[in-house]
Amino acid sequence: MEGQPDGAMRNRLDRNRRWLAGGSRHPERLAMNPAAAVRSALLLGGMLASAAFATVAAPVLKWQHGGCYSSWCETGWYSSPAVADLDGDGTPEVVASAYSIVVLDGATGALAWRLASGHDRSEPGAQSVGRTWPGIVVADLDGDGALEIVTAHGGGWVSVYDAAGYFEPGWPQRPVQNELRALAVGDLDGDGTLEVVVGAARGNATNTWVYEHDGRLRPGWPQVVGSGGYAWGIYNDTLALADLDGDGAREVISPSDVHYICAYDAHGNHLPADPIYGARNWGQVGVWESYAVEQRGWGQCNGVRAESYRTNFADGPATVADLDGDGVPEVVATGRTYDCTGGETTKYTGVYVFQPDRGRWVTARHDWRTVPVDLGLPLSLDYNQIESAHYDPVVADLDGDGELEILFSDFSGRVHAFWLDGTEHGSWPYSVYRPAQGYYRFASEPVVVDLDGDGQAEVLVTTWTQKGSNANGSLLVLASTGALLHEVALPNARGSVDWNGALATPTLANLDADADLEIVIQTAFSGVVAYDLPGSANARVLWGTGRGSYARAGTPAASGRIFRDGFESGTLAAWSHRTP
Repeated sequence: MEGQPDGAMRNRLDRNRRWLAGGSRHPERLAMNPAAAVRSALLLGGMLASAAFATVAAPVLKWQHGGCYSSWCETGWYSSPAVADLDGDGTPEVVASAYSIVVLDGATGALAWRLASGHDRSEPGAQSVGRTWPGIVVADLDGDGALEIVTAHGGGWVSVYDAAGYFEPGWPQRPVQNELRALAVGDLDGDGTLEVVVGAARGNATNTWVYEHDGRLRPGWPQVVGSGGYAWGIYNDTLALADLDGDGAREVISPSDVHYICAYDAHGNHLPADPIYGARNWGQVGVWESYAVEQRGWGQCNGVRAESYRTNFADGPATVADLDGDGVPEVVATGRTYDCTGGETTKYTGVYVFQPDRGRWVTARHDWRTVPVDLGLPLSLDYNQIESAHYDPVVADLDGDGELEILFSDFSGRVHAFWLDGTEHGSWPYSVYRPAQGYYRFASEPVVVDLDGDGQAEVLVTTWTQKGSNANGSLLVLASTGALLHEVALPNARGSVDWNGALATPTLANLDADADLEIVIQTAFSGVVAYDLPGSANARVLWGTGRGSYARAGTPAASGRIFRDGFESGTLAAWSHRTP
């Protein structure tokens, strides 16, 4: 009926009624936070009156072409920028990399300094060793209270710099000559210092290396998979570092170019899998669409769907989080589901949720033994036509019900959001591809933030366009229901190009003296750009940068304060509040 809320809105109203009535799974949160209860009551009243979202302002361009030269910009890839107060002056800097590494003034985008990748500032005039694929890491690796910058590049180089851009002792390292596409840091052994983990794009089962903070290769690494599991090249920023067993130390989850996911302890030992799979390790249990076939351990690849659909993780990262708030982490993984009958015909992007022992996640409330299927055929897998889409899973509570939703963009041109019931609600998925435009568009990994403090999160993505389209990409703001709130064209390229946009995950941060957040974007041909997010002074950042935090470890940041303060402590648990 005209004037009545649609089905998605009715569901939202019902959830809020239940929450206020004590039907939430976490009613104690309201008792502990009366202000939240008041805000929720006001929100419910507003929805009942208007069935509409609070106003979210459109992003406003702050600065553009950061790090560019006078007539051109280096080609930016998938590297998510970081924001930190590097020099301790109380104002943040932006650290980004396409090929060279640039540090920019946060408020203006002016260049502070630049260095060639694989080199440091003692080598002016050096040439970069290759492009930068994984996100920029900024963290205190050695626990001395000073920040380090960690980068990984083409040619197999991984570097650790001090905050002024000079190599730390023991760095750089070059485990292989292949491009390093995965980079993460975390404390694997509980000693208070962070290890540096990298993964290589190579046709070889030895794909993951772990270094101590001082550049020494950690004993047990690189892991030669051998009979303990199956692995191959790593072609995206796929690594996750997380404590799966509750012992206080992080494990390494390493998806790669096979239909298996390996998981290791700090010493490179394979983690055992659920006994339901027999005496196998994580990396010995293949991922099939059919749970029955997965339990059996093999499929016939004979044209029968159950026997032939399995998922490859060459581009598919793992993300680890406690999805339902029960204190036990889950592993979310996305990958390319294909028919193994012949030719590996791609069917759709698969999404899976695993328990810490690799069993498919099942509880009294949720059952992911049966997975979502047929999420959309690829628009194109030809990077000569359009640069590849990657399906990095993001976890965030979109609707304020205390459980995390799973979001990812894929090669169908859609942004997906799955609730823990295994379905997409509201207007999800949202398609950034519009056939009437006559060219393909893909979307970045999302960032998630409640911009206006109404308890419902907004989802922000960037897009890039098909080669030869002569079209720019955009910055999109989506509501928690998947409805489009704003679309803003990204700045024009500097130089002559026939496509543009932003492949990299944006980063949310407070760049200046006001209370509002900004969003920082590494574009393909317009350098680094920043937009103001008006009215975001009380925003809650739920997933604020590529792979969740500046550790790039595939886990949510320990606190949203990182995105206001521009500093993450070495423990990844405590926070230094250096900037207002």
